[in-house]
Amino acid sequence: MFKFNIPKINLTNKEKVFYISFISFSIILIFIIADIASKQINKKQSQITYNLVSNKDFSNLKKFVFKKIESPFVSIKYLIKKGDTLGKILKGQKINNQDIGKTIQLFKSHNKKSSILAGNDLELVFKKSNSMQKNSLQKIVIPITKSINIEIFRDESGGLVSEKIINRLFKKTRLVENKIENSLYASATAAKMNPDVIVEFARIFGFEIDFQRDIRKNDRFQVLFESYYDDNDEYVKSGSIIYAFMSVNNREISLYKFGDDEGYGYFDPNGKSVEKALMKTPINGARLSSPFGLRKHPILGYNKQHNGTDFAAPSGTPIMASGSGVVVLAKWCGGGGNCIKIKHNSTYQTVYAHMKSFARGMKAGKKVRQGEIIGYVGSTGMSTGPHLHYEVIVNGKKVNSQKLKLPSGKVLKSKERQDFEIHRIKTDVLIAEMLERNIN
Repeated sequence: MFKFNIPKINLTNKEKVFYISFISFSIILIFIIADIASKQINKKQSQITYNLVSNKDFSNLKKFVFKKIESPFVSIKYLIKKGDTLGKILKGQKINNQDIGKTIQLFKSHNKKSSILAGNDLELVFKKSNSMQKNSLQKIVIPITKSINIEIFRDESGGLVSEKIINRLFKKTRLVENKIENSLYASATAAKMNPDVIVEFARIFGFEIDFQRDIRKNDRFQVLFESYYDDNDEYVKSGSIIYAFMSVNNREISLYKFGDDEGYGYFDPNGKSVEKALMKTPINGARLSSPFGLRKHPILGYNKQHNGTDFAAPSGTPIMASGSGVVVLAKWCGGGGNCIKIKHNSTYQTVYAHMKSFARGMKAGKKVRQGEIIGYVGSTGMSTGPHLHYEVIVNGKKVNSQKLKLPSGKVLKSKERQDFEIHRIKTDVLIAEMLERNIN
């Protein structure tokens, strides 16, 4: 964002003399006025004061100093008229052609229609030029709808950058369902489900389902989720998943979001939380490439105990924390390349190795939530190709993550259970109404 700076005052020696004289006169004047206020001055002294203030040199010096300290920045509000264009407005304020061109380019990158909203105020800050050159743009806020502004401003490097500011969003509830042909991701994308909703959907079911081994062709899914749009009805972001259903390999699993936005969870129809200590797999869209146990090492060439599970996936595939906890290390681990270790509680720890890179902010001491992206698949360290090496450590011992029996999540009781039942019934009614509308 643009910051105003107090301009420097460059004075010649002659100007410095005048400036010092002005300060001296000002100090004398303060004392004289104080004497007048206390009524301890005679008429002769009053006349002296009057003569001093009226002195032509004093007046010229005052004008000179104030001119020097006047800010070169001008801030205006301009009422956009019908037929106005961004270029026309900027030329009217004598902005230089280079800034006008860059501003129009940045504006068009956010607004394909290239129109501005007549009848609304446009905010503009520019720096006046002290020479024959034109003014330079510092900041402009352009309304394109009643709830969306495009803000263009100078960053720390001095270049013009832009940002879309959304003041108001409109929430819609969407119901998406489809059959799985090849993969959950492909089928969900075909049903026009947003990518971030797909990731959250996979995270929720990651406690119950191994997406590499459990999914079969013609399995079904259904998702009720929130999406946010601007007043042009353009998608901005996704909200929460309210309800999620999967029919997988003759199993039917229904999950309901329950709780406030700070402490919600997903529960089955009996009020039992789907969340366990750890997810079965911390990555989506991968295949099991090397199981836990004795194997011939692909690089060293001899049999060696493999104390983890390898998942082959394209480079850059997101890796999730399989459980909530604290990062105890995020660094280069020799043969493991870039790796992260998370302590979940006094019993469980997990390790993720050969990462291409870490997610932003990953370092020792950071708290992570189950399903949070912690890094991306790579092939760093002793690796023959992009994959994730995943380890689960229970009470200090490395175990097979695919055969680990994890403790069940919490079960709702008493008042919470009653509130959940009411919430579940309302959600079921909403889904039935939406399905009926889709049919009709």
